[in-house]
Amino acid sequence: MKKLAVAWLVAAVLTLVGCGSNNSTQGNINGTWTATLSNTNFNFGTSFVVNSDGTLSVSQFNFSSNGQPCFVSGETESGSFALSGNFSGSVTGQFGFNVVSGSPTGNTLTLTGTANGNTISGNWSLTGSAGCTGSGTFTMTKG
Repeated sequence: MKKLAVAWLVAAVLTLVGCGSNNSTQGNINGTWTATLSNTNFNFGTSFVVNSDGTLSVSQFNFSSNGQPCFVSGETESGSFALSGNFSGSVTGQFGFNVVSGSPTGNTLTLTGTANGNTISGNWSLTGSAGCTGSGTFTMTKG
């Protein structure tokens, strides 16, 4: 009887730890973020949610600079997040984010970095038409 009670207790604890860790980690990365890119005026704000397959559902994307010639209208955003956090709710992982221009066509802003709690940092690159190229570092903060 004692062994059965211990087995049930262990199973209950493992179930609670598993459920709690999944919800807390997704809650830490999902939300509204502000990105600051070095060497450029491509700063932006956005909101995203990590889907179960690691892709991002992006909404409310907006460049904070007006008159951006590389991304006038109709841009498309996509991204990914590969969780490598721990069970205490501290989120870390690999982050990727792309912005593809609608008008003018052919410009792509790519961010790759690492998430650590409420900060994502790494490198960005811009490829495309004349005047729409470059690279540097970025920092995103959760707001």
